[in-house]
Amino acid sequence: MIQKILNKFVGAKYVSILRTWVPNMVAWGTVGGVAVIHFTDWRLILDYVPYVNGKFKKNE
Repeated sequence: MIQKILNKFVGAKYVSILRTWVPNMVAWGTVGGVAVIHFTDWRLILDYVPYVNGKFKKNE
């Protein structure tokens, strides 16, 4: 169903090109997300992950 809609608006050629690029884009998106967490304040982002939030409690 989605392929028919995309073929109608974009064209079959570009849908096939997109299908080959999706795994690559997912991989680079994951690498980028990990890099953002690594180079920023990781506690600020990972405090919203339930398992990590309970593991590193703040002593207040």
